[in-house]
Amino acid sequence: MNGMARRADLAAFLSSRRARLRPEDVGLAPGSGPRRVPGLRREELAYLAGISVEYYVQLEQGRRNVSDAVLDAVATALRLNEDERTHLHRLARQPATPRRPRTQQVRPGTRHLLQALRDCTPAFVFGRRMDILAWNRLACALITDFDALPAQRRNLARLVLLEENIVRLYPDRDFVAKDTVGHLRMDAGRNPDDPQLAALVGELSLKSEEFRKHWSMHTVKSKSHGYKRFDHPIVGGLILNFETLHLPDDPEQYLTIYTAVPGSPDEERLRILDSWYDRTTTGAGVRRQLPENGSPSDAST
Repeated sequence: MNGMARRADLAAFLSSRRARLRPEDVGLAPGSGPRRVPGLRREELAYLAGISVEYYVQLEQGRRNVSDAVLDAVATALRLNEDERTHLHRLARQPATPRRPRTQQVRPGTRHLLQALRDCTPAFVFGRRMDILAWNRLACALITDFDALPAQRRNLARLVLLEENIVRLYPDRDFVAKDTVGHLRMDAGRNPDDPQLAALVGELSLKSEEFRKHWSMHTVKSKSHGYKRFDHPIVGGLILNFETLHLPDDPEQYLTIYTAVPGSPDEERLRILDSWYDRTTTGAGVRRQLPENGSPSDAST
């Protein structure tokens, strides 16, 4: 992403966040006269942040280097959450030279951890651009057989937004789409010069109305924890908790683990799914094994 594109992204993000707030939401009088656009005016936001209107306009246009204190004041005035605040700092801190993302590798110890999570615990690792880097057998049973997919399709955003059989897995479509697009937007702020990410965004923009909706709204959301509902073709409805953890040796790798409440019908359905997957991956008495590393080597880029 060149400097002009970054400035446009910063301006669009700030404008979208101003549009969410009304003057009365932040303790200001509504003002007189009709508003050409919804939300706070620039001069109102500048007043709340304690800076001049000219200074704020230069910030929104990406023409001024600003301190962390000013960015925090603007974030507070806009009532940004922690993900949005982080995203604002990244957009405003444009690097002097483009940073090309390095190749990602999943440590052997992490792969062994995935395979050790056998007690009804689907788990996988995804990295930059939401590429799936490694997984365990129950993640294949729950979502899709990642091992059977070509490397270019082994991407969580592409699967969730474009693959019809996986689209049907998630009955809460708007929540899942917002969650997915929000994480990609965070990734774009962190890696604005990643050509593969730019290509993915272009593909999703062309093919997915859900993506276009949330991308245009500048949805920003890191994956952390919560629950998801599944409508699985084998075991039916599931409600699973998930935790997404940053891996310490690479903050752009994330381990996602799904669990069911102990003793719940969801836990029993996971056991049934586990047993079903055992039967369907058995041939001539020998169960087909995933590669030792959980994914082919070309999935680690």
